[in-house]
Amino acid sequence: MQSTHLKKILGMAALLGAFAAPATFAATTLTATQSAPLTAGSTVDIDILVGDVSDLAAYQYSFVFDPTVLQFAGYADGGFLGGSAHAYLDGGVVDNAGGLISYAFGSLYGDVPGISGSGSLARYTFNVIGGGSTSVSFTDVLFLNSGINDIAVQYGAQVLTAVPEPSTYLMFGAGALMLAALRRRQRVAPGVAA
Repeated sequence: MQSTHLKKILGMAALLGAFAAPATFAATTLTATQSAPLTAGSTVDIDILVGDVSDLAAYQYSFVFDPTVLQFAGYADGGFLGGSAHAYLDGGVVDNAGGLISYAFGSLYGDVPGISGSGSLARYTFNVIGGGSTSVSFTDVLFLNSGINDIAVQYGAQVLTAVPEPSTYLMFGAGALMLAALRRRQRVAPGVAA
């Protein structure tokens, strides 16, 4: 009887301890950021970033983009995994017509530990051939640690923004003028000439 009572007390204490000090951990993330707004006729760099990863030994990803806005122009190592002398990297297979970079990867080789922290996996340079915005959507994402175990990764579509068209500024200015005129009109008392 006493051992059952003691087990209940210890179980309650463990449960209360779990609520009192919740475990915190940083989730590994995969994101894309642009170096400048998308302006037709210019080039833009898109960095593929990893955040809060622990013991990264290999990765793979693909991503899609709008081929009427962007066209691939170049690839460079981002330095995160490539900073090791024991790394093999590839920017993936480019399909400009379909708007796809498929199966980009990086891997450490030899008897070396995985890399932890945050940084850039790769930098892609694109020619901006059309106006508007586009998103970068990741697929085929796989991260492995040095024990060849999966690393859970959070990722989603990243919207790359464009420079607003001059007509957008014109509409904003016209709206501001109309709002100012309306406020002035409301301040004038009825029947009183302005």
